[in-house]
Amino acid sequence: MGEMANVYLGLGSNKGDRLENMRSALKLLAPFLEIHKVSRVYESVPMYKEDQDLFLNAALHGRTELSPQDLLVRVKEVEKALGRQEGERNGPREIDIDILLYDDLVHQTDDLTIPHPKMHERLFVMVPLEEIASIVSHPVHGRLVIEMREDLGPLGDTLWEIQERL
Repeated sequence: MGEMANVYLGLGSNKGDRLENMRSALKLLAPFLEIHKVSRVYESVPMYKEDQDLFLNAALHGRTELSPQDLLVRVKEVEKALGRQEGERNGPREIDIDILLYDDLVHQTDDLTIPHPKMHERLFVMVPLEEIASIVSHPVHGRLVIEMREDLGPLGDTLWEIQERL
Protein backbone atom coordinates (compact mmCIF):
# COMPACT_ATOMS: atom_id res chain seq x y z
CA MET A 1 0.00 0.00 0.00
CA GLY A 2 1.40 3.42 -1.00
CA GLU A 3 1.63 6.60 1.00
CA MET A 4 -1.72 8.24 1.63
CA ALA A 5 -1.98 11.96 0.95
CA ASN A 6 -4.41 14.30 2.71
CA VAL A 7 -6.42 16.16 0.10
CA TYR A 8 -9.07 18.85 0.29
CA LEU A 9 -11.55 19.22 -2.54
CA GLY A 10 -14.14 21.88 -3.28
CA LEU A 11 -17.48 20.83 -4.80
CA GLY A 12 -19.92 23.06 -6.63
CA SER A 13 -23.08 22.65 -8.72
CA ASN A 14 -25.60 25.03 -10.27
CA LYS A 15 -27.22 22.96 -13.01
CA GLY A 16 -29.84 20.22 -12.69
CA ASP A 17 -30.50 18.68 -9.25
CA ARG A 18 -27.60 20.39 -7.52
CA LEU A 19 -27.75 18.43 -4.26
CA GLU A 20 -28.08 15.09 -6.05
CA ASN A 21 -25.16 16.00 -8.33
CA MET A 22 -22.98 16.60 -5.28
CA ARG A 23 -24.15 13.43 -3.53
CA SER A 24 -23.42 11.44 -6.69
CA ALA A 25 -19.97 13.01 -6.89
CA LEU A 26 -19.18 11.76 -3.37
CA LYS A 27 -20.21 8.22 -4.36
CA LEU A 28 -18.08 8.32 -7.50
CA LEU A 29 -15.07 9.75 -5.63
CA ALA A 30 -15.22 7.06 -2.92
CA PRO A 31 -13.42 4.24 -4.83
CA PHE A 32 -10.19 6.27 -5.00
CA LEU A 33 -10.67 8.78 -2.18
CA GLU A 34 -11.17 7.72 1.43
CA ILE A 35 -13.54 10.48 2.53
CA HIS A 36 -13.05 11.62 6.13
CA LYS A 37 -15.04 14.85 6.49
CA VAL A 38 -17.60 16.70 4.42
CA SER A 39 -18.66 20.26 5.24
CA ARG A 40 -22.18 21.54 5.42
CA VAL A 41 -23.71 22.72 2.14
CA TYR A 42 -23.82 26.40 1.27
CA GLU A 43 -25.67 28.26 -1.44
CA SER A 44 -23.86 31.09 -3.18
CA VAL A 45 -24.33 33.66 -5.88
CA PRO A 46 -22.15 33.15 -8.97
CA MET A 47 -18.90 35.06 -8.64
CA TYR A 48 -17.51 35.72 -12.10
CA LYS A 49 -20.35 35.16 -14.56
CA GLU A 50 -23.37 36.45 -12.70
CA ASP A 51 -26.25 35.69 -15.11
CA GLN A 52 -26.67 32.07 -14.06
CA ASP A 53 -28.35 30.06 -11.30
CA LEU A 54 -27.18 29.95 -7.70
CA PHE A 55 -24.51 27.43 -6.76
CA LEU A 56 -24.40 24.85 -4.01
CA ASN A 57 -20.91 24.48 -2.52
CA ALA A 58 -19.18 22.17 -0.06
CA ALA A 59 -15.69 21.00 0.79
CA LEU A 60 -14.34 17.61 1.73
CA HIS A 61 -11.25 16.11 3.30
CA GLY A 62 -10.07 12.75 2.08
CA ARG A 63 -7.02 10.54 1.75
CA THR A 64 -5.74 8.99 -1.45
CA GLU A 65 -2.81 7.02 -2.82
CA LEU A 66 -3.14 8.77 -6.17
CA SER A 67 -0.59 11.31 -7.34
CA PRO A 68 -1.91 14.85 -7.92
CA GLN A 69 -2.05 14.32 -11.70
CA ASP A 70 -3.78 10.94 -11.37
CA LEU A 71 -6.25 12.45 -8.92
CA LEU A 72 -7.02 15.20 -11.44
CA VAL A 73 -7.67 12.60 -14.15
CA ARG A 74 -10.08 10.70 -11.89
CA VAL A 75 -11.83 13.90 -10.75
CA LYS A 76 -12.36 14.91 -14.39
CA GLU A 77 -13.82 11.44 -15.07
CA VAL A 78 -16.30 11.97 -12.21
CA GLU A 79 -17.28 15.39 -13.59
CA LYS A 80 -17.81 13.91 -17.06
CA ALA A 81 -19.84 10.97 -15.67
CA LEU A 82 -22.18 13.50 -14.04
CA GLY A 83 -22.76 15.35 -17.30
CA ARG A 84 -20.21 18.14 -17.17
CA GLN A 85 -19.27 19.39 -20.63
CA GLU A 86 -16.26 21.43 -21.58
CA GLY A 87 -17.83 24.82 -22.08
CA GLU A 88 -17.80 28.44 -21.17
CA ARG A 89 -15.35 29.30 -18.41
CA ASN A 90 -17.17 29.97 -15.12
CA GLY A 91 -20.46 29.01 -16.79
CA PRO A 92 -23.21 26.72 -15.45
CA ARG A 93 -22.16 23.18 -14.60
CA GLU A 94 -23.67 20.02 -13.15
CA ILE A 95 -20.59 19.52 -11.01
CA ASP A 96 -17.30 21.26 -10.43
CA ILE A 97 -14.64 19.52 -8.36
CA ASP A 98 -11.50 21.47 -7.53
CA ILE A 99 -8.37 20.10 -5.88
CA LEU A 100 -7.72 22.77 -3.26
CA LEU A 101 -4.87 21.27 -1.24
CA TYR A 102 -2.81 18.09 -1.52
CA ASP A 103 -0.76 17.59 1.67
CA ASP A 104 1.59 20.59 1.84
CA LEU A 105 2.49 20.23 -1.82
CA VAL A 106 3.12 23.17 -4.13
CA HIS A 107 2.60 21.84 -7.65
CA GLN A 108 2.18 23.51 -11.03
CA THR A 109 1.64 22.01 -14.47
CA ASP A 110 -0.29 23.27 -17.49
CA ASP A 111 -3.51 21.70 -16.22
CA LEU A 112 -3.14 21.68 -12.42
CA THR A 113 -2.03 24.17 -9.80
CA ILE A 114 -1.94 23.15 -6.13
CA PRO A 115 -2.85 24.91 -3.91
CA HIS A 116 -5.77 26.12 -5.98
CA PRO A 117 -4.66 29.61 -7.06
CA LYS A 118 -7.93 31.42 -6.31
CA MET A 119 -9.19 29.52 -3.26
CA HIS A 120 -8.22 32.26 -0.78
CA GLU A 121 -10.31 34.84 -2.73
CA ARG A 122 -13.55 32.87 -2.58
CA LEU A 123 -15.98 32.78 0.33
CA PHE A 124 -17.77 29.84 -1.30
CA VAL A 125 -14.53 27.85 -0.99
CA MET A 126 -13.11 29.19 2.27
CA VAL A 127 -16.26 28.99 4.41
CA PRO A 128 -16.84 25.24 3.87
CA LEU A 129 -13.09 24.58 3.97
CA GLU A 130 -12.73 26.41 7.29
CA GLU A 131 -15.41 24.14 8.74
CA ILE A 132 -13.34 20.99 8.09
CA ALA A 133 -9.76 22.32 7.97
CA SER A 134 -9.52 25.49 10.07
CA ILE A 135 -5.98 24.83 11.32
CA VAL A 136 -4.55 23.49 8.08
CA SER A 137 -1.75 25.72 6.81
CA HIS A 138 -1.68 27.01 3.24
CA PRO A 139 1.68 25.89 1.80
CA VAL A 140 2.27 29.09 -0.20
CA HIS A 141 0.84 31.80 2.06
CA GLY A 142 1.96 30.07 5.27
CA ARG A 143 -1.30 31.00 6.98
CA LEU A 144 -4.05 28.91 8.51
CA VAL A 145 -7.30 28.40 6.63
CA ILE A 146 -9.17 30.12 9.48
CA GLU A 147 -6.99 33.24 9.11
CA MET A 148 -7.44 33.35 5.35
CA ARG A 149 -11.20 32.93 5.74
CA GLU A 150 -11.31 35.81 8.24
CA ASP A 151 -9.54 38.04 5.71
CA LEU A 152 -12.59 37.76 3.46
CA GLY A 153 -14.86 39.41 6.03
CA PRO A 154 -18.53 38.67 6.72
CA LEU A 155 -20.69 36.48 4.49
CA GLY A 156 -22.93 39.36 3.52
CA ASP A 157 -25.63 38.36 1.07
CA THR A 158 -23.49 36.22 -1.23
CA LEU A 159 -23.34 32.94 0.73
CA TRP A 160 -25.65 31.15 3.16
CA GLU A 161 -25.95 27.70 4.71
CA ILE A 162 -28.80 25.44 3.63
CA GLN A 163 -30.48 22.72 5.70
CA GLU A 164 -29.67 19.74 3.49
CA ARG A 165 -26.56 17.67 4.04
CA LEU A 166 -24.46 15.55 1.74
